[in-house]
Amino acid sequence: MDVVAADWDTLLALQSNPSPFMRHAYLAAMHLSGSAIEATGWSPHFITLRTMNGTLTAAAAIYQKGHSYGEYVFDWAWANAYAQHGLSYYPKAVAAVPFTPVPGARLMARSEAARMALLQAVLGWCERNGMSSLHLLFISEDEAATCSKAGLMLRHTVQFHWENVAPTLVASRAALAFRDFDNFLESLAQDKRKKIRQERRKVRDAGVSFRWALGDQIDQHDWDFFYRCYERTYLEHGNAPYLNRDFFKRMALTMAQHWLLFVAEREGRPIATSLIALDANDSRASGQNHQKNAPTKVAYGRYWGALERVDCLHFEACYYQPLQWCIANGYQRFEGGAQGEHKMARALLPVRTTSAHWLAHTGFSDAVAKFLEREDQGISAYLGELGRRSPFK
Repeated sequence: MDVVAADWDTLLALQSNPSPFMRHAYLAAMHLSGSAIEATGWSPHFITLRTMNGTLTAAAAIYQKGHSYGEYVFDWAWANAYAQHGLSYYPKAVAAVPFTPVPGARLMARSEAARMALLQAVLGWCERNGMSSLHLLFISEDEAATCSKAGLMLRHTVQFHWENVAPTLVASRAALAFRDFDNFLESLAQDKRKKIRQERRKVRDAGVSFRWALGDQIDQHDWDFFYRCYERTYLEHGNAPYLNRDFFKRMALTMAQHWLLFVAEREGRPIATSLIALDANDSRASGQNHQKNAPTKVAYGRYWGALERVDCLHFEACYYQPLQWCIANGYQRFEGGAQGEHKMARALLPVRTTSAHWLAHTGFSDAVAKFLEREDQGISAYLGELGRRSPFK
């Protein structure tokens, strides 16, 4: 990246949703480790706008891509339609964090006018470089408004997030964070509460215990064991992992404070891990962001793997241990990642996420617009159905 890290991160801190995955160190690790580079189908380009005195006023990370892997907003059908008509869908342009389906800033800007100017600059770059399309994935609400105003098509998908308060109490004065995990369980319907207790008991009865390490407490041995588990999970599904060991080495060196590792052990040996990302929005708390709201502490479920099979171990490692930690440490939200209705039984509720799309071909753009209109009706109906299946009392 040819942008000074301090300038990039200062601009990021001003955004409404400055997730740690857009930090300079995170993106740089993607590229320097060889995980997201031209050879893997992610050719990075950074488009920036500056004032006359050199102040960075807007910036975006754009990737030229020859495939649609690692995005989590699926457009394979669009690519196939292009191919059937003898047209090339690739290369296309994507504004996203590689392999990371977490909502957050994509068009970083100091003002709405700067954001619109940045979007126009990105579109101009796409046209000059022969991109079939531009896809801004998992964008923030203010970015969605900018994209819609500029005529881009919006697309919605569903993720599952947990909030540190029962939704039935949100509008009342009793809307306090859970005191502990048992207090959280008491907010659930009886059948959901019983199921979680049964699943946790199965793990304990199998002789499995957990320890966790945060930031610099995660030593090299822990990172090595984590990667062994992470890699094995991918290989068991017939794929090589998106991220290599060097990426995580760089995370340990440059962003250690943003990582929390849970290690499952049995008979004194580690058997599984889950890696959680953290964002306490320290930049906001230090005054770089002048919003009136208190800093939001968010945890993100990211990676997991196991060397031994234990019934319900995945649920314990990826949901119950992280939720218990979030409650104990005052985290307001846990984002469980893309897809997975099974997360609702663990009190992660459905939320709508947004992406924005521009297609250079007018005919296909019109066809996709009609498709998205029908798809959005389906998403709305799906969310309504999920809303009637709340796990809470």
